[in-house]
Amino acid sequence: MKKLEIIIRPEKFEDLKKILVDMKVSGMNISNVMGYGNQMGYVEQYRGVVYNVNLVPKMKVEVIVRDAKVDTILARIADVLPTGNVGDGKVFVYECLDAMRIRTGAKGEDAL
Repeated sequence: MKKLEIIIRPEKFEDLKKILVDMKVSGMNISNVMGYGNQMGYVEQYRGVVYNVNLVPKMKVEVIVRDAKVDTILARIADVLPTGNVGDGKVFVYECLDAMRIRTGAKGEDAL
C-alpha cells in the first residue's frame, strides 16, 4: 500500500475528487493548508498599500491506495490537473506499512 499526499490548487479539488472516485479510492482526508514553492507567494495591493503575501492557499488530500493503482492515479493527475503555471502542486508517495479499520479490526488492504 502507498500513501499519496497530494498538494493542489483549491480550484482543482473537484477534478482530483473525480479522478479518485473513478479509480474507486475508498476514502480521503482533506486539509486546507498554506505554503509556497517555486512561486514564492505574490504581491497584492489593498487601498494603496502593497502587501507581500508569502503563503498561498492550497489543499492537501491524503489517500491510501493499493500499489497497483499508484501509477494510474499519478498519470491521471498529471493529465488532468496541470494549468501550466507555477504553483500547480506536488504529489508525494510514501510506503504505508499497515492499516487497520477500527470498527472491524480488518488489517492491511482489507482495511481499505
